[in-house]
Amino acid sequence: MSEGLQANPVRLRLPASSANLGSGFDAAAVALDFYLEIEAAPAREYSIVATGRDRERCSRLENNLILEIYKGLLKSNGRPAIPMAIRMNNEIPLGMGCGSSAAGRLAAIALAVHFGRLDWSSERIVEEAAVLEGHPDNAAACWLGGFVTTASAGRKVHIARVEPPAEWRAIVVLPTEPLATSKARAVLPANYSRADVVANIQSVSLLGLAFAQARGDLLRVAMRDRIHQPYRASICPLLGCLLPLAGEQGILGAALSGAGPSVLVIVGNEGSVPQAAAAIREAMKGQMKPELKVCRFESKGASQFL
Repeated sequence: MSEGLQANPVRLRLPASSANLGSGFDAAAVALDFYLEIEAAPAREYSIVATGRDRERCSRLENNLILEIYKGLLKSNGRPAIPMAIRMNNEIPLGMGCGSSAAGRLAAIALAVHFGRLDWSSERIVEEAAVLEGHPDNAAACWLGGFVTTASAGRKVHIARVEPPAEWRAIVVLPTEPLATSKARAVLPANYSRADVVANIQSVSLLGLAFAQARGDLLRVAMRDRIHQPYRASICPLLGCLLPLAGEQGILGAALSGAGPSVLVIVGNEGSVPQAAAAIREAMKGQMKPELKVCRFESKGASQFL
C-alpha cells in the first residue's frame, strides 16, 4: 500500500459567515451556525459524493474550487497530491454572500495541510485563505468563529475576536438568484468623499463594541454604510426593502450579507424572530419570495471542529 493510502481520514466542519455587516467593509465578519461538512479519506482516485445545497456543483470533479486549490497548494509546496474520496454535506448557499468561497478555500487548505503534512499554524492557514479570498474577514470568522475584525499588512493578518451575544439571532434573507462577488465589486467607485469615509469610521467604531458589549441599541447606527451598499442597491434588490426596517419590529440592524445579494437581519432574541420575519415578508409583499433562514451566531470556528 502506498504512503498516501496510509494517511488518516479527516473530518472538517466549516461555518458560514456574514462579512461587512454594513460599515465594516472588508474588515468585519461573524460566523453563522450552518456549515460545509466534509469527510475525506485517501483513495486511488478522486471522488465526491455531495448532499445538501447546490449538490450538483459541489460534486463536480472538474472546475472544483476545493480540488483545484488542494492540488495547487501541494504542488507549490513540493508535495504529492493524494487523491481523496470526499463525502460532503453543504448547507451554505453558493454565491449568496454567506461565505461559501471562504469555507471552500479553507477546506482545501486544511485538506492540503493534513494530507500533505505541511505542519502549518492556524495563523498561516488564515493568511493563505485571505490571500486567495482577496480579503481576510470571511476567512477569519469561518476559521475562528465568533465576531471578528481584521486588518492585513502584506500577508500578515491581524485579528481581534469576541463572542457574539448568545441571545441575538440572525435572519439571512436569501433571494432566488446568486450574485458573483466580482460583479458586486465592479459597481464600487474608485474614490469616496471625506464625509462618506468619516460616516463609516463613526459607524464601524460602534460596531465592534456593540458586539462585545451586547449593545443591540447601537446596531441600527453601527451597521449604517456609505461605502458599498448605496452602490450595490441596484443589483441587490432586497436591500432597499429591508434596510428601513432597522430599529422596528424587534429588528436591531440590517445590512448586505457580504457582497450580497442576501441581507443579514439581526434581532435581539428568539422571541423577536416571528415579529421580525413577518415584517420582512410584509416589506417585500408582491415583489419577491425569498427564503428566510433563521440562525444563531456560531462561536466555534472550523479550527475547533477538526
